[in-house]
Amino acid sequence: MEIDPLPNGSGSTATTTAAMATSTTVAPITEPSSKLSHLTESLKLEHQFLRVPFEHFKKTIRANHRTVEKEVSSVISGIADVADSDEISKDDAILSLTSLVSRLQGIKRKLEEGSRTENLQVQRCRARLDHLESVDADNLSEWNNVRLKRILVDYMSRMSYYDTAMKLAESSNIQELVDIDVFQEAKKAIDGLRNQEVGPALAWCADNKSRLKKSKSKFEFQLRLQEFIELVRAENYMCAIFYARKYLSPWGATHLKELQRVMATLAVRSNTECAKYKVLFEPKQWDFLVDQFKQEFCRLYGMTVEPLLNIYLQAGLSALKTPYCYEDDCTKEDPLSQDSFRKLAMPLPYSKQHHSKLVCYITKELMDTENPPQVLPNGYVYSTKALKEMAEKNNGKITCPRTGLVCSYSDLVKAYIS
Repeated sequence: MEIDPLPNGSGSTATTTAAMATSTTVAPITEPSSKLSHLTESLKLEHQFLRVPFEHFKKTIRANHRTVEKEVSSVISGIADVADSDEISKDDAILSLTSLVSRLQGIKRKLEEGSRTENLQVQRCRARLDHLESVDADNLSEWNNVRLKRILVDYMSRMSYYDTAMKLAESSNIQELVDIDVFQEAKKAIDGLRNQEVGPALAWCADNKSRLKKSKSKFEFQLRLQEFIELVRAENYMCAIFYARKYLSPWGATHLKELQRVMATLAVRSNTECAKYKVLFEPKQWDFLVDQFKQEFCRLYGMTVEPLLNIYLQAGLSALKTPYCYEDDCTKEDPLSQDSFRKLAMPLPYSKQHHSKLVCYITKELMDTENPPQVLPNGYVYSTKALKEMAEKNNGKITCPRTGLVCSYSDLVKAYIS
């Protein structure tokens, strides 16, 4: 629909003024709006950032509750024994009560210590909420810089570079925004499994027994199987049988086939050549337990199994990965020309490219209608911008950087991108 302007021309002036007013009013809102939209998408990735300290806090509360409940029950039982005893002397009664008072003082100290620990973890949760609330369109760059440091600390902690991770956290003042202490908790069990010891991992299972049972984890069962295998390897068969009766038989109702397979090693022994049983005695079983522990640990705390750094890098590489990246003449400016990035991008699909893009070999800039490609007599193609700069420096002469051919700028033929 067309609207006729007013005869005196004021319609055009009004329209122009309105357009200016609109542009003046809307323009400042558009950019922050896009930034806030980007910010909202970024915050969706912060699930682990809040979940880990919260899970750690809940675990501490449960551990403190169990400890106090056990100690208080013991004290109440002691008081009942003293009260029910008819033949106890005055001195014995005083001694018993003094002992109970001492135990109560010990409970008080544990309660105070537990309360301090809980307060520190509440403070950490509060600090993370404040950190997320502090971000806005104006400080987004600074906030992303802190996020990058958090991701690096996460990667270092997972790779067991604890000292480096701690120094980076301290220098950046982000100790309350990272989870180095949580990863150090996992380190004890991982180091034990790498040294072929299941004790620390079993202790971790005991501390988290209710949650592992709730998630239907069979990690403890796998640890028990491995300990049984080690007894068979050491030819300590009677101990292996007693161990199976005590620790493996409760799992028979749910994991009968695996249990039967492992129990058969008592007959076939550790030097068997039967592939079905030989694999149970291979060292790689310990590596499997390490991987399994990491998965259970991450699931318990709501973490990603892969380091956050790998996930973010893969997100970027997925937009860059093309079949050309794996060819020998792939440009060195392409991240996927490096073996480490290629390995990281291996499970990713190729990027969907609707149109080919021509990049100048000399300037590494995109060739398009503003910077069209020019064809040399030898068939090689470069951007107009690069060839003009070369011609200006060499009195109108062009030298092909790949073949050494020298020609005049007038010999070039413009190519058209369809």
